Amino acid sequence: MNSIIVLKVEMKFEAVNDTIYPVVLCDSSHRVLVDCGYMGSLPKIEEALRENDIAPECITHIILTHHDHDHVGAAAAFKKKYPGVTVMASAIEAAYISGAAKSLRLEQAEQLQKSLPPEQQAFGEAFCSLLRRIEPVKIDCLLNAGDVLPFCGGCQVLATPGHTPGHISLYIPQLETIIPGDAMALINGKPVIANPQFTLDVEKAAASFERLMSLKARKIICYHGGPLNIN
Repeated sequence: MNSIIVLKVEMKFEAVNDTIYPVVLCDSSHRVLVDCGYMGSLPKIEEALRENDIAPECITHIILTHHDHDHVGAAAAFKKKYPGVTVMASAIEAAYISGAAKSLRLEQAEQLQKSLPPEQQAFGEAFCSLLRRIEPVKIDCLLNAGDVLPFCGGCQVLATPGHTPGHISLYIPQLETIIPGDAMALINGKPVIANPQFTLDVEKAAASFERLMSLKARKIICYHGGPLNIN
């Protein structure tokens, strides 16, 4: 039976607490983890999987929606511990995730650091340092817009650029569910563009957001904010 399990993982960076909601696509042959948490979060992800009766070693695939640290941070550790897992990402994002190209988020953070007021300099440098330490992971399978993956009766790969250039979202028509990565967040129960201040192309992000909102869906599962049921 096709189903989607929502994980809840609580993390902390410096004085900032965060709760993320990775998901697992489940069918008769696959257990697909979508996005992989912060660096150092593998034990928490394993715990959340087991709490939902999913053995971590049974994860067959990891789909990374984009290269931000809170989505890819534990991917390399997961691949090392469970080498049979297939790691997937868009062709555009793969270069940043694998380390073949410098992280665009790090470039943005380094530029921003130059203009931060003194009281924010320490936090800014700690964030840059964190981004530099993210361990790259090889992408085993490149995804392209329009691909239909054999998960949960057909999982559509959608190009949703803006937050990052190669950001992807997933749409599972059979379950009428959208998994938007950071193309959308849920704040106070309302879907919004995720972190506009960190979005690399706001106009493209707005267009991607509207595209997702136009899809036929009964549920949107936001990485930041959790599930939203649509009447």
